[in-house]
Amino acid sequence: MSQKSALITGITGQDGSYLAEFLLAKGYQVFGAVRRSSTENFERIGHLQDKITLIQADLLDQFSLIDAVKVSKPSEVYNLAAQSFVPTSWNQPVLTGEFTALGVTRILEAIRLIDPSIRFYQASSSEMFGKVRETPQSEQTPFYPRSPYGVAKVYGHYITVNYRESYNLFACSGILFNHESPRRGLEFVTRKVTSAVAQIKLGMTNELRMGNLEAQRDWGFAGDYVQAMWLMLQQDKPADYVVATGETHTVRELVEVAFSHVGLDYKDFVREDSAFFRPAEVDLLVGDPSLAAQQLGWKPTVDFKDLVTMMVDADIRRWTEHRRNLGG
Repeated sequence: MSQKSALITGITGQDGSYLAEFLLAKGYQVFGAVRRSSTENFERIGHLQDKITLIQADLLDQFSLIDAVKVSKPSEVYNLAAQSFVPTSWNQPVLTGEFTALGVTRILEAIRLIDPSIRFYQASSSEMFGKVRETPQSEQTPFYPRSPYGVAKVYGHYITVNYRESYNLFACSGILFNHESPRRGLEFVTRKVTSAVAQIKLGMTNELRMGNLEAQRDWGFAGDYVQAMWLMLQQDKPADYVVATGETHTVRELVEVAFSHVGLDYKDFVREDSAFFRPAEVDLLVGDPSLAAQQLGWKPTVDFKDLVTMMVDADIRRWTEHRRNLGG
């Protein structure tokens, strides 16, 4: 049997780096599509760069995606690239639509034209549920997105369904709820909190300004979630799956666990700031992962407290090293 190959868009991101590691461990040849950019950040995949092949391609450019598929000859394509930070989608709604919605169509078109036998994974999002119609949210829950990002993800989700049904492609969407790790970007609330806790513990700052502390999310570990992506493409038939822990926690619980891990009381340092509230808030997201458990045999292995403390510990190491490098 010849070696399987996979093409990952968004390989430099949190999920892309964990997925690349996972697929390499499975014996795959891994290709990553990266944009031609002077500011591309390879930090998350630095330890993998001698094991993977990077191809220049852009979700905004149809021809570059066709070339990437031709060059990599993948048996599986994972589309993880997007403009994925929700607050930015308010400032750049058109660009968010180009990347996060139409970018999916361009990749599906490349697969349809080059090799329709390629199996395709689309990274859908719990933000599609938005103003939720029911709790918990399952594959059957209607979408009501509350941000340009969520709206764009709904388009990406349904165009994947459309290509599956119209062209008989093996195309799946994973409706992933919030998944975090020490590799999460600093603009996301979990890393914002754990990085600030580390800096406060090390005496580098003394305040953390936050938005809505009562917002509730279903937070899991990104390393667990990439396994679910792979499992979807190993099934006999393509389908869409909610990937979540099934548990909900408030942002207040997040800061409480993070601060208490280093022996501090969050009330001494956290300030609510209206500047960080969203124009249209998503108050409660919690997923029902029972279909993924039944059909994929998937379940999360890292619980909420272990996830938060893992991230705090990593940020303490990161900031300690940063201070050492500065001679402080």
